[in-house]
Amino acid sequence: MRKTNETDKARSAQMALIKARDTKPELKVRRAMHAAGLRYRLHAKDLPGRPDLVFRSRRIAVFVHGCFWHQHPDPACKLARMPKSKLDFWRPKLYRSGEGRLAVIG
Repeated sequence: MRKTNETDKARSAQMALIKARDTKPELKVRRAMHAAGLRYRLHAKDLPGRPDLVFRSRRIAVFVHGCFWHQHPDPACKLARMPKSKLDFWRPKLYRSGEGRLAVIG
């Protein structure tokens, strides 16, 4: 049996490749907002969850999550699949994250 503080080196290397910033969906949203004349701040460390875009004057925070986090029902999308392992961890987490991600600050 493995101790909780031991990690598989291959898994650790794979997880290190996952980007938290500047993902394709985030860049698309940022370009669209900028083209519309809207100005924003990125990854506000002082707000819970570190939102991707923050419109301080409007008190709006935007989180940009891809298909995996939204788990949309399109069977053709390979990115929206449920993980095969640790389902007792992932199911509640992904169902909880399916709620709307546009939030008002404050």
